[in-house]
Amino acid sequence: MADLAGDYQNAVPAGQLGIIALPGCEELGKRIDAYISKWRREYAAKLPADDILHRYVKKSYLIGVQFPRFSTGEGKATIMQSVRGYDLFLLCDCFNYGVTYEMYGQAFPTSPDEHFANLKRAISAAAGKERRLTVIMPMLYEGRQHRRSNRESLDCATALQELVSLGVKNIITFDAHDPRVQNAVPLCGFENVPPIYQMIKAIVNTVPDINISKEHLMVISPDEGGMARCIFYSNMLGVDLGMFYKRRDYSVIRHGRNPIIAHEFLGDNVEGKDVIIVDDMIASGDSMIEVASTLHELGAQRIFCCVTFGLFSAGLERFDAAYKAGLFTKIFTTNTVYSTPELIGREWHTVVDMSKYISYLIDTINHDMSLSRLLTPADRIQRLLVDRGYRLG
Repeated sequence: MADLAGDYQNAVPAGQLGIIALPGCEELGKRIDAYISKWRREYAAKLPADDILHRYVKKSYLIGVQFPRFSTGEGKATIMQSVRGYDLFLLCDCFNYGVTYEMYGQAFPTSPDEHFANLKRAISAAAGKERRLTVIMPMLYEGRQHRRSNRESLDCATALQELVSLGVKNIITFDAHDPRVQNAVPLCGFENVPPIYQMIKAIVNTVPDINISKEHLMVISPDEGGMARCIFYSNMLGVDLGMFYKRRDYSVIRHGRNPIIAHEFLGDNVEGKDVIIVDDMIASGDSMIEVASTLHELGAQRIFCCVTFGLFSAGLERFDAAYKAGLFTKIFTTNTVYSTPELIGREWHTVVDMSKYISYLIDTINHDMSLSRLLTPADRIQRLLVDRGYRLG
């Protein structure tokens, strides 16, 4: 992706770059900061000493911010330096339950609501002195509460409107559950970024013997809602596509949803083929394991799961058991949401690092350049596969 960093370098940034990593995003923020700092130092070394772009080169673009919590559970945000005129980027992982705080002498994991409150606190602490605000929220807050099917709240749309009312100009998210929620804020920049290139790169690096051909590989969508992203995968890889249909019991509501009765497979014969299941998230994992189990029974050879957000909200034990039973070979998840050390250490799990890609997004936006090449990875995927010796088409 090095060629993506060249077009904007003669452009003057929109403002001093500042990156605020909210609680739980510190490690991702450091990785992004290291990339951008390195790129800008290397480019500045080639410029005349009096070039204006030297003003925008720093050792670090991270801005210190504190989020103290009082014993009652209330909190506040304090930015540790001036941000007047800055082009601010706020990194927020609303699903990092590894961040804890004390309230009335007890430790509590930080919930998505509290992470979102911290985001609003950070925006408020900037007090409108920044030149532009961009929120990078890889997994969209309340993204599954995006439409109304009964007398329900529209939490995602409300949250987006609240951010815009606070002065946010751009929102960047990954694999939104339904990107049409951006219609709630039509005058705000909203980029729904697919991590397809990074996933395919991770697969070919981790599974070098994978045979990318119609005779040996299929892409599977675990439900009808994920067909769009799976169509892109199948087109890029030149393989067939299959889908599962979720039969639900609409007479019952459990945990706010209609329970799934069965997964019905719609697609060609998978016997003897490797399959790639593509989805936006693993929550409890029930659906993913049932889909993998069905494919295993249908004779699929190796089963790989490409999932943007690995939440594993019901624990890892069921996946350990499924892996031992041979129901899947590998699960790929990105580092855009919190992963426990236990998950990272699992033999069946591979982390797909997104920090370099996010660094390109930030650097390009800061220079007011188009994101088109970053958001349409078809050419990069084709080059990657050709370079690795795969014959396409």
